[in-house]
Amino acid sequence: FFQCDNAKGLKAFYDAIKFGPNHLMVFGGVCATVTSIIAESLKGWNLVQLSFAATTPELADKKKYPYFFRTVPSDNAVNPAILKLLKHYHWKRVGTLTQDVQRFSEVRNNLTGVLDGKDIEISHSESFTDDPCTSVKKLKGNDVRIILGQFNEEMAVKVFCCAYDEEMYGSKYQWIIPGWYENLWWEAWINSSQCLSKNLLTAMEGYIGVDFEPLSSKTNKTISGRTPQQYEKEYNARRGDGQSSKFHGYAYDGIWVIARTLQRAMNYLNSTNKHQKIEDFNYSNQKLGNIFLNAMNETRFFGVTGDVVFKNGERMGTIKFTQFQEQKEVKVGEYNAVDDTLVIINNSIRFQGVEPPKDKTIIQEELRKISLPLYSILSALTILGMIMASAFLFFNIKNRNQKLIKMSSPYMNNLIILGGMLSYASIFLFGLDGSFVSEKTFETLCTVRTWILTVGYTTAFGAMFAKTWRVHAIFKNVKMKKKIIKDQKLLGIVGGMLLIDLCILICWQVVDPLRRTVEKYNMEPDPAGRDISIRPILEHCENTHMTIWLGIVYAYKGLLMLFGCFLAWETRNVSIPALNDSKYIGMSVYNVGIMCIIGAAVSFLTRDQPNVQFCIVALVIIFCSTITLCLVFVPKLITLRTNPDAATQNRRFQFTQNQKKEDSKTSTSVTSVNQASTSRLEGLQSENHRLRMKITELDKDLEEVTMQLQDTPEKTTYIKQNHYQDLNDILSIRNFTDGKDGEKAILKNHLDQNPPAQWGSSDPSRTSKDAIEDINSPEHIQRRLSLQLPILHHAYLPSIGGVDASCASPCVSPSASPRHRHVPPSFRVMVSGL
Repeated sequence: FFQCDNAKGLKAFYDAIKFGPNHLMVFGGVCATVTSIIAESLKGWNLVQLSFAATTPELADKKKYPYFFRTVPSDNAVNPAILKLLKHYHWKRVGTLTQDVQRFSEVRNNLTGVLDGKDIEISHSESFTDDPCTSVKKLKGNDVRIILGQFNEEMAVKVFCCAYDEEMYGSKYQWIIPGWYENLWWEAWINSSQCLSKNLLTAMEGYIGVDFEPLSSKTNKTISGRTPQQYEKEYNARRGDGQSSKFHGYAYDGIWVIARTLQRAMNYLNSTNKHQKIEDFNYSNQKLGNIFLNAMNETRFFGVTGDVVFKNGERMGTIKFTQFQEQKEVKVGEYNAVDDTLVIINNSIRFQGVEPPKDKTIIQEELRKISLPLYSILSALTILGMIMASAFLFFNIKNRNQKLIKMSSPYMNNLIILGGMLSYASIFLFGLDGSFVSEKTFETLCTVRTWILTVGYTTAFGAMFAKTWRVHAIFKNVKMKKKIIKDQKLLGIVGGMLLIDLCILICWQVVDPLRRTVEKYNMEPDPAGRDISIRPILEHCENTHMTIWLGIVYAYKGLLMLFGCFLAWETRNVSIPALNDSKYIGMSVYNVGIMCIIGAAVSFLTRDQPNVQFCIVALVIIFCSTITLCLVFVPKLITLRTNPDAATQNRRFQFTQNQKKEDSKTSTSVTSVNQASTSRLEGLQSENHRLRMKITELDKDLEEVTMQLQDTPEKTTYIKQNHYQDLNDILSIRNFTDGKDGEKAILKNHLDQNPPAQWGSSDPSRTSKDAIEDINSPEHIQRRLSLQLPILHHAYLPSIGGVDASCASPCVSPSASPRHRHVPPSFRVMVSGL
C-alpha cells in the first residue's frame, strides 16, 4: 500500500481483504495518514502490519495501534540520541522551535518527556506557523544558545534567514534540526525567502542534523550473508539510473523480519500443536494472530540497517548525526539505540569557536581589583613619605631645646607629624581589596581606614591650627593683659577636635556601620575570545545613609579648614618665623583644599575604575600630607642650618604697608614677644620716644666736648699717637644708665675735675709731660674702657638695627664705679629707629 491518497489507499486495502486470499500480514504503508487509518483497523482482522517508511510518532501509540510494527525508527527515535548528544557536550539548557504541524509537535512533546528528569532544562519553547522570525527573536531574548528545531525544509530556510538577521549563529549558538532533508535542500526554497544565499549559508554553517541511519556502517555479515556495503553495491547496480530511496534498506530488512516472524510462528505451532499450520490463519483466528504478533515482537537479527530489534513495536535502530560543513553534510557520529551508546567520529564535529558553544551566556563575575604593580608603586611612595615624616620627627625631637624649635611648640609639631603618618598609613588600607583579603576582613578594613584617615587629618591640622590660635590670641589681645598659653592648653584643643571626631565615628559605627557592598556592571565580552561574558563587580564600603554621614564629616572638616584659614589671615603680619606659620598654613590649606575637592570629584566619577580611583585617592593623600609636613618643617630646618638666631632675635618688626596704615589709625606699634609677660603699647611708645630724645641730647653734648678737646695741643698730640684714647675717655660720659639726670651729673663732675682749656689761651703751670703722664696712668685707661664701650653700644647700635637693651655684657666693668653700673630696664624691649 504505497498510495498517499487516503481514498485510494483505503479502497485498495478493503478490496484485498474482501476479494483476495487470506493475508497473513500487511507489509507497507508510507504515507502517515493512510498508514494510521489502516493500522487502527487491523485489530479487527487480527492482522499484523509492518511498515518500512512510516516514521510518524503517532503510530507509536500501542493502545491505538497494537498490531503495528515498523522497521524504520520513528521520528521520536531521535530524541534519545539528542539526549545523549546533549549530555556528551554538557548542555543542560536548551530551547525548542517547532513548526505547527502534528508530526513536529509530537516529536517536541516526546522530547519533553525524554528530557524530563535528566537534568536538562527546556528553558523556552516557541512554535510558529509561517513566520518564524518573532519566535527566533524571543529565543534570543531568553538567552537560548542550544536550539532544537522541528520543521520542514521550506520553514528551515526561513528560520536560518531570521537567525542571520538576529545574529544567532556562529560560535555562540548551536542548531540541531531534522536530518532527513534532501540533499541541497535549501536551493529549492531560497527564492521563497528574502535572504541572500551567502547569508543563509553563513547562518546554516555548523548545524547538526539528526536522522536514522539508512545503512549500517558496520562490516559484519547480515542475515542475508551480505555485508551492508555489499548490499548497497548490489542495490545500486540493480536500480541503475532509477531514483534511490533512503528506505530501501529498511524495506529489505522488513522482508527478512516477515520471514523470520513466520518461521518463528511455524516453529511455535510445530512444537505446541501439530495439527495447526499457518495456512489455517483467517481474519477471525485471534489465536494465530497473537502468535504472529508475539513472534514479530521477539524477532532480532543483524540486517543491512543494523540490529533489528523491536520494543513495543518500535524499531530500536541507529541514529546518525551529520553536520553542515562548507555547504555539505558530513557524518560526524552515530547513536546505537540498542546499546544506548554515542560515538563521535574522530572528533569530526567542528564548532565555530575554539570550544563547543555554551548552553547559556556564561556570566563570569570578575572582581575589578587594584593592580599589584600600581599598589606596589604607591606603597613605595607612601613608605618614602613615612620615612620623611620620621626624619622630621627625629629632627624635631633632637632640636627640641633649640630656641627656634622650642618657640614653635615641639609637642604640636609631633602631633602634626603623627597625623601625617596616620594619613600615610591609610593608603595601605585603601589598596587592600577582595584580591588580597577575605570579605569579612574587607568589611573590617572599611571601618578602620575611615577612622585612621579622619583622625590623622584632624590630628595634623588641629595641631597646626592650635599653634596659630595661640599666636592669634597673643597678638590680637587688645587689652594687652598678661596672657600665658601653655602647650597643655593646645593639647586640650586638639583633644577636643578629636573628641568630636570620635563622637561622629562612634555614632556612625553604631547606628549605620559601613558594610561591604558589591556593585555589578554591564556584561562585557571576554578579552580572550572565549564564549563567556564578563560581568565586572566592584567592592564598595557603603551603608544605608552614606550621603548623610559623609556630609557630616565633610562639614566638620570644612569648618576646621575655614577656621584655620581665618587664623592664618589674622596672624599674617606677625613676622617671627619661630612663632608664626600663617603663611605656610595658608599655602597648605589652599593646596589641601584644592586637591581634596578635585580628588573627591574625580574619585566619585571613576568609582567603576578601582585602579584610577585608588591612584587618585593615594596621590591626593600623599601630596597633602607631604606638602603640609614640608611647609611646616623645611623652613625651620633651613633656618636652623643657616642662621639659628635669625628667627628668634628680638629685632625690630617688619611691617607691611597694610599694617602701617593700620598703625596710623589705631596707634599700634611693635610688641616684644615673651610667653610670660607683655607690656602695654602706650608704655613702649613713651619709652621709645624718651630714649630717642636722650640719644639726641647726648649726641649734642658729645659733639661740644669733642670740639673743645680737639683745640688742646696736648690732647691733639696724644689722640694722634694713641688712636683717640682721650676721645674715648670723654665719650665715657654717655653712660646714661642712672636715670633722667644721671648723664648731666656725670658730665658736670668730669668737667669740674678737668676744666676745658679756653680757646686761644694756655696754662703755664701745666706742662705737656704732666698731662700725658696723667692721662696714660692705669687708672685713667681702665676707667675710660669701662665707660666708653657701653656708651657706644647704647648710643649708636640702635640706629642700625639695635640690640637687646637687657644685655648685661659688656655693659659694666667689674671695676667700674657703683654709680656707673647698669640698671636693668623694667621691660625687655627692642629699640628701633622708628
